[in-house]
Amino acid sequence: MSITTKVQLTATTEVPESFIDEYVEVYKHLHAHPELSGQEFETASYIESHLTGLGIENFRCGVTGVVGILENGDGPILGFRADTDGLPIAEQTQLDYASIATGELPDGATVPVMHGCGHDTHITAALALAALLTERRDLWSGTLVLIFQPGEETAYGAKAMVDDGLWERAPKPEAVLAQHVLALERGKILIRGGHMASLADSWKVTVHGKQAHGSQPQESIDPIVAAAAMVLRLQTIVSRELAPSTPAVVTVGTFHAGLKENIIPESAEFTINVRTPDEATRDTVLAAIRRIIDAEAAASAMPAPTVSELNTFPRCYNDPQATLRVMDAFAADFGPDAVTEAPLGMGSEDAGWLSDAIGVPGVYWAFGAYEPELFADGTSPAGNHSPFFAPDAHTAVIGGTGSALSGVLAYLGRD
Repeated sequence: MSITTKVQLTATTEVPESFIDEYVEVYKHLHAHPELSGQEFETASYIESHLTGLGIENFRCGVTGVVGILENGDGPILGFRADTDGLPIAEQTQLDYASIATGELPDGATVPVMHGCGHDTHITAALALAALLTERRDLWSGTLVLIFQPGEETAYGAKAMVDDGLWERAPKPEAVLAQHVLALERGKILIRGGHMASLADSWKVTVHGKQAHGSQPQESIDPIVAAAAMVLRLQTIVSRELAPSTPAVVTVGTFHAGLKENIIPESAEFTINVRTPDEATRDTVLAAIRRIIDAEAAASAMPAPTVSELNTFPRCYNDPQATLRVMDAFAADFGPDAVTEAPLGMGSEDAGWLSDAIGVPGVYWAFGAYEPELFADGTSPAGNHSPFFAPDAHTAVIGGTGSALSGVLAYLGRD
């Protein structure tokens, strides 16, 4: 007689080890085949095929987004999002399923691609959740809208799906849930009410000067000197225009100007990334940036710089009441010690577009996917956006699927 090993996903739900093994293989496939933001065509096809195989109605939305609708009688309607894009990173994990994929950036450059932020874990957990709820209809009732969202890394995907009629084509939920894997111990969950992540804005600034030979500076309007003054002055916004208790970051990430050392160029270009905790601080900081670059340009007798928006991330706001509902489910399923109130992070997320677009609560949390011994000596494994980011596949599937199930059953579960 054979004995089937069981794996505990939540306090009340267990699955065969073979179920976990199946989705570990799904995870490995996705990890080995990442695609850049807006280019998730094969990933979308893979998700569609999997959902269709489970008998779940699905449709494309936002070019490479996929929406699955899983119904099980009367009950609430809930949205659950998993993001799907990879990053332009050369993987260095040495895993036997490490990515060797490449992609093309908007400027035409060919770059290596890696699931360096864990979106492969998110897809896998959502597909495993869909499979489990399809098989275990006794656990729940209502409708689950599964949102496989592209372009999270560029703040493109959630808004693109909304603009493509997501909530006209799918049932409107009473809340939208989302989760993210982090370099945390398995069984650990970070969550907070209010702002869970920072708002973020990225701009490209082009400073317009006047070209001249390096031996004739009087004939020029030097854009490098003006742009350098702007960069230095921008660093005073956080230190001198915000209260010390207000977290914010202003980063100049790139600076490009000129082609030869003895030519004062016609223009200079730099990019800015801004992180702010709320809408009011965002408005203050962005207005200060515009004021400074315009004033420095005027001081150099040059026209106002050209500013173009590269991306903007919305708020990622956890509705307090909805968050308490999900936290109570986590505490019941994984124990009160597993749930920790998250600090406000400087990272950003675009999941907020999905709930804010229709005025319903959003809840977003982070979960761990690493064995505790990796943290024993006070160190921790490589975090997100690192070429060494490598959650344990088995632990990631269990942790991601378990937290997804717990959160979803907080709304759709039968007593």
